[in-house]
Amino acid sequence: MSDFLRDLLDSQLAPIKDLLDDPEVSEIMINGHAEIFIEKGGLIVPVPNKFPDEMTLRAAMIAIARSVKRNLDKDHPRLDARLQDGSRVAVVLDGPSKNGTICAIRKFKQEKLKLTDLVKFGSISQDAARFLDRCMYIGVNTLVSGGTGSGKTTMLNILGSKMPDTQRLLVIEDSAELQIRANHVVQLEAQKADPTEGKVEVTIRELMESALRLRPDRIIVGEVRGSEALDLLNAMGTGHDGSMGTVHSNSPLDACTRMETLCLMGETKIPPDAIRKMVGSTIQLIVQCNRYHDGGRRTSHISEVLGVDEHGRYIVKDIFRWVQKGRDPETKKLIGEMVPCGYVPSFYPHFVTNRLDIKKSMFKPPEWAVPHLLAERKKAA
Repeated sequence: MSDFLRDLLDSQLAPIKDLLDDPEVSEIMINGHAEIFIEKGGLIVPVPNKFPDEMTLRAAMIAIARSVKRNLDKDHPRLDARLQDGSRVAVVLDGPSKNGTICAIRKFKQEKLKLTDLVKFGSISQDAARFLDRCMYIGVNTLVSGGTGSGKTTMLNILGSKMPDTQRLLVIEDSAELQIRANHVVQLEAQKADPTEGKVEVTIRELMESALRLRPDRIIVGEVRGSEALDLLNAMGTGHDGSMGTVHSNSPLDACTRMETLCLMGETKIPPDAIRKMVGSTIQLIVQCNRYHDGGRRTSHISEVLGVDEHGRYIVKDIFRWVQKGRDPETKKLIGEMVPCGYVPSFYPHFVTNRLDIKKSMFKPPEWAVPHLLAERKKAA
């Protein structure tokens, strides 16, 4: 972190310096000078910290904007920026905001987690973790789905780090956040236009076009949020097996619909039916991440996409899913387990061909989970 930002923390951001220094705090939400919330352990809670007045808070936000060479004033009342340490800052000044100056700071963490860590945390089962590891090896096209703060980026970091060392990976992001540990990684970041510095806009879609010419084996799009969805599907379907991306959605089925919608946001002239078939044929696996009411982040579904049926509906089969058993009366934490759903994925022969330790018995659900799985199937139907 630069000396300027350190001075800023010691002066204008002094009211929240203890929160910025606390490694357990993942996000700080400022709703005007007198109301501050934090996310800690997956839960959002209020804290007594406050700024002396609105002018002090506003001055601190303007100083942050200047540190990243951006304007924040009545003509530019919004800021979305990444600080030098990787933290993300979003600001809306009073005017558009009726609560005073609003700010959310998502702190950057050096991700060193592995699939084994997620197993220890109870976020995923050991069998499901091994299954995902082997899927990355054979190059299964994967979409990581979930809401804000559900752990999508963490999951993508872990899965991306599982690719074979002999392959070249190109990572494309709106704002560089991924920390993929692999042998051959090239990172590309979108750029906003800034006439004062002579910078032109470079979109994710333009970077996708460049990436396809840079001899990638696999492509990762950090967050698919626009018409670049179509380019990612094209990459998945034209020899770049094992490509991945994340998307905001609440279930594997919703993720398919979301990708379809994003593909249609651009100027494409491809008919919606053709887009739907493309989504169903190129995306093979969806890893659904959810944040639960107890603050826990868990992988709720690992599902295969099998195309569309004769009515144009996506066919999605759950391979593993998290089943809740109850709730601890003292800690209020949810009690549950990720279990296989009795479905053997269509790409199972690739595990056999590559002599990987994935047996069909892995997909057999435990007896206690069968009633829960049947009930969920009936509900879905």
